[in-house]
Parts: sequence; C-alpha cells; structure tokens
Amino acid sequence: MTYQRILTIQDISCVGQCSLTVALPILSACGQETAIVPSAVLSTHTGGFTGYTFRDLTDDMPAIEAHWAQQGIDFAALYTGYLGSEKQIDIVTDIAHKLLKPGAPFIVDPAMADNGALYPGFDGAFVQAMARLAFSADVILPNITEAALITGMDYRQTYDRAYIDALLSALADKGAKTVVLTGVSYAADRTGVVVFENGEYSYYEHEKIAQGAHGTGDVYSSAFVGCLMNGRSVMESAQIAADFTVRCIKRTVADADHWYGPEFEPELGWLIAQLS
Repeated sequence: MTYQRILTIQDISCVGQCSLTVALPILSACGQETAIVPSAVLSTHTGGFTGYTFRDLTDDMPAIEAHWAQQGIDFAALYTGYLGSEKQIDIVTDIAHKLLKPGAPFIVDPAMADNGALYPGFDGAFVQAMARLAFSADVILPNITEAALITGMDYRQTYDRAYIDALLSALADKGAKTVVLTGVSYAADRTGVVVFENGEYSYYEHEKIAQGAHGTGDVYSSAFVGCLMNGRSVMESAQIAADFTVRCIKRTVADADHWYGPEFEPELGWLIAQLS
C-alpha cells in the first residue's frame, strides 16, 4: 500500500452520512491521507430533513487553492462529488490543472441527477458545465440519468444492453476516458456496474436491494477511489465498492430507526480487509 495524499471536493452535511462525512472516513480507512475542500456546509443533508442550515463556501475555495499553491502542496489524486454551481466547477477545474501531480488521476462523480430528473436547483447550464468537467477527467462514475444528461441522449427507465452500449459509445465519443456506470439493471432483482475502459465492456452484477439510503452513491464512489489508489484495477475497484455498498445498505435496512444515511462505519473493517 502506497501512502498518498488525496483531495476530495464536495459539500459537508454535519449529520446525514453523505458527501464529505462519507468520503473522508472511507478514504482514510483505505490508508490514504485525505485532504478536503468543503464546497458548502449544512447542518443535515436535504433528503428528508427540514429546516436545515446551509452556508455556501464558494468564495473560500480560491483562497484555499492559493494557500496550497503558495505552500507547494500537491495531490496524488482528485475526487469530486456533489458540486453546487458552475462557479464551483470552474474552481475545481483550476485546482485539477494546478495542484495535481503529473499523471495523478482525476475522478469525477457527476452527482446531479437520478431516476430521470435533475436534483433541485440545477439546470441545463449546470449540466453543460458538469459535462465539461466529466470529459476532462480520467475516470467518471455516473448513473444512467447523469450519463444520459451529459451525452444529450434520452433517458430510459426501461432499457436493454443495446441502450447501455449506445450510452457508453456516446460518452467515449465526447471524450470520456474510463467510465464506471452505476445502477445498471438487466433483471428485476439484480443490478450492477459497467466498467468501460479502453473500449472494453465489463459488467459486475450483484444483488439489488429495493430500499436505499441518501448517501449510498457517495459510499460507492469513495470506496472505489480508495481501492483504485491502493493499486486495484478499475474493475476490481468497481467490484469491491459494489460489494461494500451492498453490505452497508443491508445493515441500514435492518435498522428501522436509521433512515437518513447508510450505516457504513461498521463495515469499514470488511473494506480494509479487502485491501490487505
């Protein structure tokens, strides 16, 4: 295991087990120094809570970048999650250009949509900005909705392998280097992840659990990055991250009082063991 400094940029919900409160502990458990740029701070996430506080930190982000540059701080990888505006996307692009070590992977989870719809507050201009960010990355981790949006293809709730192949081809044509497409389901009780790398299609199918939780996508992406930065291949990282996420969801479903986020912490030992 190589000890490296990774940067992740996304918002932080003080309660809720998503975004940075997921990424920071998972990447750290994977044995990596983890630096952060919080794009916003919320008292809780927005999925099911009301009356939450919110503070936009966009104006602080360039000053953080400038201080790091002045100190000669750089990073062995950059992983982005939820970003709240086009301006934040521009700042992330600048950080990637200036503070990543040569050859360091840039990994983008274009977290902006699901089930055929954009998250509240986003519009077509944001989609175009996110598309530019995604197609500049080395690895992207979209769900089917996000992949359709950044390629301009129609979203389909019901689809077959031909549709997924067309989606992957469209991503590649627009400049995507490596794609990890999540939530690909060819059977009612199964789902999985498609890895598209060097023109090759690989599919890892696993159990589908009907009940999810806010933040499971962040669990998946963070585990994927942690595995990748431990020298696992893209496909191996996708598989381990999928199995880890399923374990977390199962544990969460079994706890009726824990509706607001995935119980990932008790499963960190399992994830660490996969990397030993």
